[in-house]
Amino acid sequence: MAAAQREVWTGAQLRRLLADKAGLELSSASISALMTQQPSQIKLATLAALCQALDCTANDLLELDTTTDIGNGTPSTPVTQEPLRAAAGQERSRAARNTPPPF
Repeated sequence: MAAAQREVWTGAQLRRLLADKAGLELSSASISALMTQQPSQIKLATLAALCQALDCTANDLLELDTTTDIGNGTPSTPVTQEPLRAAAGQERSRAARNTPPPF
């Protein structure tokens, strides 16, 4: 969502912004994954570069999943199915790919 608020709609735009504003060079595949999937992990340097390039904070990019049961690490009652598919490594649906990036 932070990317969409800054009119960043394509991987090429995000890649250029990261290089120009934050000095971070990511592969096209990495950019594509960031824009189409919910990452299970992210390097702090990448998160910092995204924040710098998009002029936002980590709070604008991250969403806390409070549905996870800490005891066994499984979601107790998921809010939506989309984060579960992304967490399982499944690609977003065609309709979901036409929506703004998840950050």
